[in-house]
Amino acid sequence: MFTPPLALASLSGEADAGWARAGAAHAGAAFLGGIALDDDAREAARKLVARDRNEFLPADPLRFVDRQLVALADAEIQPAFNVRSTTPEPIVEAARVCRDRDAFLEINAHCRQDELCAVGCGETLLRDEPRLREFVERAADTGATVGVKVRAEVLGVDLPALARTIEDAGASFVHVDAMDSESVIADVAEASDLFVIANNGVRDDATVREYADYGADAVSVGRPSDNPAVLERVREAVDRRLGSAFELDAGTR
Repeated sequence: MFTPPLALASLSGEADAGWARAGAAHAGAAFLGGIALDDDAREAARKLVARDRNEFLPADPLRFVDRQLVALADAEIQPAFNVRSTTPEPIVEAARVCRDRDAFLEINAHCRQDELCAVGCGETLLRDEPRLREFVERAADTGATVGVKVRAEVLGVDLPALARTIEDAGASFVHVDAMDSESVIADVAEASDLFVIANNGVRDDATVREYADYGADAVSVGRPSDNPAVLERVREAVDRRLGSAFELDAGTR
């Protein structure tokens, strides 16, 4: 899906085209965003900003997505955009933008901030399988490459079953924040044929090896994604531990 099988994970308000370019020497993909698309999600993002969190709040979020992807058109990295919405229509529009710019669309079913959950964004989608399925189906129907960012350790959520649901709906990948339950990667990998990106605590050879042993197809780096020393160390580990995936996918990006 991308080579090398190392991704930069989205950081709200920080993960833009410049950030992606800075990491392109080490990573095969960069997930920009997240960005709030519809009115309710944007209002929640404003509340997050009011309590000193970083958020992208451009006047026109779809134009922002498009301009950021244009800025990466000649970059040696696979672009993707992490998006939040309470309704499917803006996700469909974002999917079309991503499709036309050869980027992946990542639906955010991950963020757990109270403001976002209160309007039905982020983590709440994990507990609302019919709505998440609709989001994935409609986005995938545009012809875009679609995936979902999910979180482990959410009470009452069966991630392997959810992986099968989103695969049936047309998703190509799942990006799993394993939290402190790293073995969930094995459960998700065994449950579906989705491309599995493992996230959380990826810093060195030991963490890459653990996720590789659990069956991850790729790993992603979050907070240290702007630290070249960490990225270099993780890239070396990825080449060692996920080398077969690297060789298999070589030349596909």
